Amino acid sequence: MDTVEDTHKEAALGYILDAWEEAIYDGIEPEMMANAALFAALSDLITIYGEDAVAKMAGGLARRINHGEFTLRRTTQ
Repeated sequence: MDTVEDTHKEAALGYILDAWEEAIYDGIEPEMMANAALFAALSDLITIYGEDAVAKMAGGLARRINHGEFTLRRTTQ
């Protein structure tokens, strides 16, 4: 059963994806959107949790990236 938090997370992602698609349609490059999204996300997280907490969280991203947690399309060789 979905919690209210799960529902809000899904809704938030939907809003971001809708805005992303609209920007791409308007000619904004995906890498520009990605950089802007990361900046906005990190800025808000720092405002809420502080620089030290966000730096610690961001430090763990390399491991998660290397383990494919954010990879949508995998290539096999």
